[in-house]
Amino acid sequence: MDWLNYHHLYYFWTVVREGGLVPASRVLRLAHPTISAQLRQLEASLGEPLFDRSRRRLELTETGRTVFGYADEIFAVGRELMDVVRHRPTGRPLRLAVGVTDVMPKLVVRELLQPAFRLGQDVVVSCREDRHDRVLAALALHELDVVLADAPVPPGSAIRAFNHLLGECGVTFFAGRALAPRLRRGFPGCLDGAPFLVPTGSSALRRSLDQWLAEQRLRPAIVAEFDDSALLGVFGQDGLGVFCAPTVLEGAVRRQHDARVLGRTDAIVERFYAISGERRLTHPAVAAISQAARDGLFVTAPPAGARRRSRSRRAGAGSGRH
Repeated sequence: MDWLNYHHLYYFWTVVREGGLVPASRVLRLAHPTISAQLRQLEASLGEPLFDRSRRRLELTETGRTVFGYADEIFAVGRELMDVVRHRPTGRPLRLAVGVTDVMPKLVVRELLQPAFRLGQDVVVSCREDRHDRVLAALALHELDVVLADAPVPPGSAIRAFNHLLGECGVTFFAGRALAPRLRRGFPGCLDGAPFLVPTGSSALRRSLDQWLAEQRLRPAIVAEFDDSALLGVFGQDGLGVFCAPTVLEGAVRRQHDARVLGRTDAIVERFYAISGERRLTHPAVAAISQAARDGLFVTAPPAGARRRSRSRRAGAGSGRH
């Protein structure tokens, strides 16, 4: 059986946590060469380098990041063990590390995460927002419990992960109260030539939106592109342009941005996923998020695709009002 030297692991964990050999040596009260030698022994026992020594600063390799994550859990459990033995309350809450792709609507993220705070036990939620590929990489390194995204893991991806569809819906178009009266009536014709605020091309919504506008022969005047949906909504509220959001958020968008609904379409389908490293969701908070999304958030209307198939394919596939 391979044995792990926990003294060496502790030195490694301290060096990473303290940010280098110099501050770690003060905490451990050991000389630099002693710590360095222990780190090399740990690397030799693992058979993988933990630091990239080709750089001036000490940076972790991919293996180093993985080992640090496990070390963090090991020493946290060790501290809890000592508290239990000494009859001290642990007060250890359930932890949930969530990755959020940067194009996810913030209001959707808020709604999806609400069930995690209603489990009947203390929960600490940690959110990391980044590009789709980066949060998936963090999931593969076990740094995250789940990723919330508007697109699944692409086919052929080297990352072993499973897509769990949380729900889908159509899209609603909005205008701020100052802008809405200036738009010509009739949806979707009112969008033609209108100032328009859009998500950047990295989002699934933008790609679907461009395709739908082309099919309807509508050419709005794009005045701004946004990675952040919340910022897009703020500018929409100021009347800078028409904007759109998932229909399940229609009420929240109207209240938060004091916006008027121009119309809706089911021809554009927004889908939202929980991506995990496991085929079956076992984390209590993640399971609660998934169940609530399917039973609550997206249950108010049948799937957008089903509604679209049940209707004749008339132009716009939507209704509108000012």
